[in-house]
Amino acid sequence: MAKQTSIITLNGKIGGISFYKTKDGYMAREKGGIAKSRIMSDPRFARTRENLREFAENAKSSKLLRNAIRPVIIKVSDAKHHLRLVRRMMEILKTDPVNLRGDRLVKEGDWSIISGFELNYNAKLASTLFADYSITDDATNWTVDIPAMMPTDFLAIPEGATHFKIFIAGASMDFDSEEKQFTEASSPELPVNELSTAINLTVDKTTLTSSHKVFVLGVEFIQLVNGQQYSIQNGAYNAAAILSVENA
Repeated sequence: MAKQTSIITLNGKIGGISFYKTKDGYMAREKGGIAKSRIMSDPRFARTRENLREFAENAKSSKLLRNAIRPVIIKVSDAKHHLRLVRRMMEILKTDPVNLRGDRLVKEGDWSIISGFELNYNAKLASTLFADYSITDDATNWTVDIPAMMPTDFLAIPEGATHFKIFIAGASMDFDSEEKQFTEASSPELPVNELSTAINLTVDKTTLTSSHKVFVLGVEFIQLVNGQQYSIQNGAYNAAAILSVENA
C-alpha cells in the first residue's frame, strides 16, 4: 500500500493500480489476489472449493423459495430479507446428513428450520397481530381461524391505514426440477376502526404438489380512498411469517 503524495489526487483504477481515499488520506495499491485457476485446481484450496459449491447450491435454493412465495414478498419484506433468508437456508444445508462437506444440499437438510422465518424483520408478525389465532393442519387443508376482534386493540396499526387484510399462503417447491406452486387466500378489506367478524381462511394443500412446502400468515395494511387501495409506505408495516412447513 502506498500513499499518494502528488498535488493531483486520484480515485479509481489505472492499469493494475487502484487509487482510493481513506481517513488517512489518498492511497494506491497494486491489484492482487489469487488466480481463479489456482483456486479451482490447487489441493490447498480444497476447502475453499467445497465452500463455493455449497454457497452456489444455497443461493439457487434460496432463489427458488423466494420465487415460490414472490406474491407475498411483493407485499411484505425488508431491505435485508434476502440476506436473512440465505443465512437461514445455509443452516438447513448444514444439517444434510447424507452428503459430504462440499456436496451438502438444502433439500436433504432439516426443513423445519425455515419455520418461524419473518418476512419483514422490521414488522414481525407477533408484534403486529396480537389476536389469538388457531391453525388447523390436515392432509388436504391448512386453515387459520381468527376470532372477531377490535382491530385497534389487536393490531399494530400504522398511521394512515384505513383498512387491513389478513392473508394466508401456501407454496411448494422441488429443488431438483425447480418446479413450484403457490396458492393464497385473503380476507376482504376490513376497517381498522370497526369490530371485525371472525376470519376463516383456508388454502388447498392438494394443489401444492412439490416436496417442500411452506405456509404463511400475514397482515397487510392499506389506505382505501374512493375504492382505490394504496399501500402504507410501500408495505413497510406489513407483516408475515412462515408458520408451518412440510417435507414429503
